Amino acid sequence: MSDSLSALLARSRAELLGFVEKRVGDRAAAEDILQDAAKRGLEKAGDLRDGDSVRAWFHQILRNAIADEYRRRERGGRAVGKLADEPRDGRDAELERRVCKCVATLKDALKPEYASAIGRVEVDEVPVKDYATESGITANAAAVRLHRAREALRKQVVQTCGACAEHGCFDCSCGA
Repeated sequence: MSDSLSALLARSRAELLGFVEKRVGDRAAAEDILQDAAKRGLEKAGDLRDGDSVRAWFHQILRNAIADEYRRRERGGRAVGKLADEPRDGRDAELERRVCKCVATLKDALKPEYASAIGRVEVDEVPVKDYATESGITANAAAVRLHRAREALRKQVVQTCGACAEHGCFDCSCGA
């Protein structure tokens, strides 16, 4: 399967780079993301089943890498803002605008323990171990709860946002 991924990367590099650059707004960052995603894809090519579309599979890897970049930027923006004791700059506001706004509302529709897990770990950035202690459960139970909460949230987003969710909720158009 790595042969077909290598062929895709060679054949569609410019298209894939454009896909990433459009979402992150920076050519250099897009190059880095594409390179990291290609490395990750080649490492995980053995996980690809024969019937899977290499293109769709790799696009999911790219979307995950883009989401990771947004999270990195957001964490970096918060850290800089805290250190400088300044309000967030326009770039952080742009990131917040582009990420689907309905996720916060959908989180609250989850089971209370799932909403709490997502809120504390993903939003408040509390380490899973600390969340486990707060909740009076083991770290393993907290990790399982967080996994289930993320999966439940993902299903809610797909159900509510439809096609918007297929593209990682960047440039949200679901109108929710």
